[in-house]
Parts: sequence; C-alpha cells; structure tokens
Amino acid sequence: MDWSPLFISLKTSICATIIAFLFGIISARLVIGLRKRVKAVLDVVLTLPLVLPPTVIGFILLLIFGWNSPVGQLLRKIGVRIVFSWEATVIAATVVAFPLIYRTIRASFEQIEPSVLDAARTLGLSEWTIFWRIMLPMALPGCAAGAILGFARALGEFGATLMIAGNLPKRTQTIPVAIWSAAEGNDMRTALIWVLLIVAISFFIILPLNLLGEKRT
Repeated sequence: MDWSPLFISLKTSICATIIAFLFGIISARLVIGLRKRVKAVLDVVLTLPLVLPPTVIGFILLLIFGWNSPVGQLLRKIGVRIVFSWEATVIAATVVAFPLIYRTIRASFEQIEPSVLDAARTLGLSEWTIFWRIMLPMALPGCAAGAILGFARALGEFGATLMIAGNLPKRTQTIPVAIWSAAEGNDMRTALIWVLLIVAISFFIILPLNLLGEKRT
C-alpha cells in the first residue's frame, strides 16, 4: 500500500497551519483595533471561507492562480507553477484553515480585560510592546487551540484541494483525495483504511483541546 498520502497530508497541514497561524495573529490584532462597521465588514471577509463550499473556494483559487489569470501568467514568467502542484495543496489548506484560527485568536484577544491594557498604556508602553508582552502571552492558550483546530481542518480539506491541486499520486494526493480516489475505483478496503487513519489522527489532535479546557477550568 502506498503511504504517500499520509506524508503529503501531514506536510501540507503543518505548512498550512504555520502560515494561517501567522496571518491569523496579525489579522486578529488589526481587526480588534478597527471601528465597529469596518471591523464587521472585514470580519465577514476573513471568515467567508468558513461558510463557503470548498468547491467554491477551489474555483476562486483557480481564477486567481490559473494559467490564464494575471497572477498565473506572472508566475509562469518566473518559472513558478501553482495549479496541480504540492504548493496548491498548501494554499487550499491554508485558506480553509485560516478562518478557524483567526476567529479563535480574535476571541482570545477580546477576552483580555481592557483595564489591563489601559494600565500598560498609562505606564508608557507602546502598542507593539503591549501586544507582544501582554496580549499574546495572555491569549496563548486560545492561540494554541486555534492552531490545533486549523491543523485538523487543513488535514481534512478535500474540495478545494481537488480543484486546484488535482489527484496526482505522490504529489498532491492527500488522505481525503485518496479516500475519494479509492472509493471511485471501488477499492473500499483501501478507502476504509484511510478513513480509519484520518479519524484516529483527528481524534488525537482534538483530544488535547478538551484536556486543556478541563485543566483551565
């Protein structure tokens, strides 16, 4: 049995989680400092991939990175190809994982007592120092929870990955795509093995969240 989908999925999910985590922290910090109306609009835009069907996300990514798009043509000139590549799996996983990470981190920032931040400002600390030395450490458990949820979501991504990265064995075939491919070929035994494997991985990924929640309580 070819185990490459497992390693591709893990590698893709790790890279996607790191990228989405960094952008999630930056986005959450910027959004909480905006006015209510601007904040509401931007929050909808950043959360939209969470509610859109994965095929819609995949189609949008194709429009952005497709060979005939302005971005695609620019990348072709420098010898970079996104569509049907491993990088495409990372992009798809990052886009679908980002909203979960962003919303979890933003909620953690918003739970910090404003009086603590005001006290830091009265002591003459800059906003940058307050963010790194007060906000981020206090929101660290929530940030970790967001990263775990984002990793689990990236691991299970299927629709957008299939549209922009395809089903290329040993290159872009993640576990969900391998399940679909095996089921299409009526190889139910292989499909069941992948299903049980991804269920087990997801279980042991999410389990620390509950244990952490009980410990904090």
